[in-house]
Amino acid sequence: MNHTMLYAMLVAAIIFEVLGTSAMQAAQHFTRLVPTLVMVGCYAIAFYFLSYTLKVIPVGIAYAIWSGLGIVLISLVGAFFFGQKLDLPAILGLGLIIAGVVVLNLFSKSTFH
Repeated sequence: MNHTMLYAMLVAAIIFEVLGTSAMQAAQHFTRLVPTLVMVGCYAIAFYFLSYTLKVIPVGIAYAIWSGLGIVLISLVGAFFFGQKLDLPAILGLGLIIAGVVVLNLFSKSTFH
């Protein structure tokens, strides 16, 4: 499998993780059935795609990219869809996470084995 396809699968894992976490917010402590089912389904799909990428991408690198970009995206979802405010330190911290993911992908030789 080529690198582009593996990154596409990692992006899919990230998107489904963000959707699952958004559904978790909407599930209101598992009291709403449909968002709870959406959350479980999205997490299952996210872990499927993440596990598939682990055939080539080392677990630490894949998880760093998955969790880092997931944090940034869910923070944006929280800000835009749930009205959660991001202050300057939060924005700076999210920028550092993005910088870390970029450094991993551009400069690390650990990305693929």
